[in-house]
Amino acid sequence: MSKLLSADNSYRDWIQKVSKRFKQSQIRAAVKVNDEMLRFYWSLGKDISHMSANAKYGAGFYKAVSTDLQSIFPDVHSFSVTNLKYMRYFYELYPSDDVIAVENRPQVEDDSHAITNRPQLGDDSREAIFLIPWGHQKLLIDKCKNDPERAMFYVRKTLENNWSRDVLLNFLDTDLYERQGKALTNFRRLLPDPQGDLAQSMTRDPYNFDFLTLREKYDERELKDALLTNTEKFLLELGAGFALMGREVRVEMGDTENFIDLLFYHAKLHCYVVVEVKATRFEPSHMGQLGAYVVAVNHQMKMPEDQPTLGLLVCKDMDKVQAQYALEATSQPLGISSYQLTHLVPDNFKSSLPTIEEIEAELSDRTE
Repeated sequence: MSKLLSADNSYRDWIQKVSKRFKQSQIRAAVKVNDEMLRFYWSLGKDISHMSANAKYGAGFYKAVSTDLQSIFPDVHSFSVTNLKYMRYFYELYPSDDVIAVENRPQVEDDSHAITNRPQLGDDSREAIFLIPWGHQKLLIDKCKNDPERAMFYVRKTLENNWSRDVLLNFLDTDLYERQGKALTNFRRLLPDPQGDLAQSMTRDPYNFDFLTLREKYDERELKDALLTNTEKFLLELGAGFALMGREVRVEMGDTENFIDLLFYHAKLHCYVVVEVKATRFEPSHMGQLGAYVVAVNHQMKMPEDQPTLGLLVCKDMDKVQAQYALEATSQPLGISSYQLTHLVPDNFKSSLPTIEEIEAELSDRTE
């Protein structure tokens, strides 16, 4: 940019707007290309599924199709035998008539929005399957075969949260579909619609803390320290919308000083969420403590525009009947979940490892 034009504020603003429009057009173009490609894959998968059921094509059908298409399109790498099989599985995973194939759908409008700007998808929408990358779909085909409802759950979550392929794989491997919204709560009883349903949907049971490595006889402080050391992974496991406000947040109740384990604000629910973490089995007394913290936050931190504060207890294990009774006995919106933790090491394991100082000293000796 010339010095003369760079001094012109209106010109600089215009250049920035042009740059932004170009980037947006690139995103829209990429989304369109992905959309068109997946619709073609689904349509071709439908043809292959129907034709391969015909015995006359024999065992070499996929090889023949692959060879013929690659001879016509030598620069296209999409027609391998493996990818053709994935196209068939893609159609068979979502064979619903609600899916509109390439040949009979309206053209995509020029003002198509990028994934991050699309509206929320309705429960009956199957258009969503064409909005995520093919690599994501191949993971879903591998992990959700013959279970379209499970696959659609992950499709929607990917779109809502902009999950990368690695993040999607993580949640597939930790069975998020089976855990989502499964905590024991009284949210639907105490909160108005739709807040109660939304609050329930944010919960999981159990929470998966396999990203932690602790000694076998870990205590509560070690567990909390490990969670906060891995804040990014912890927030990812909690789910979209959680923002950490603080740990051991001080609240006064009369002359008594108390400390909340973890305080969050949930951007989608527009409310504070008090989380207490227990490295022990659930006890009914935990509900009294958690409920008192929720009331304290409502009195001391909640603003008029905020929704009622929620409480969530995450414990090592629970008797679900006892937990349900405890929830029925409280007037505060509370939930109870357990957690999974498998990466445990013997108590003396860490002490047997060399310290950083010892490793550095050893390296220093070798270089002298």
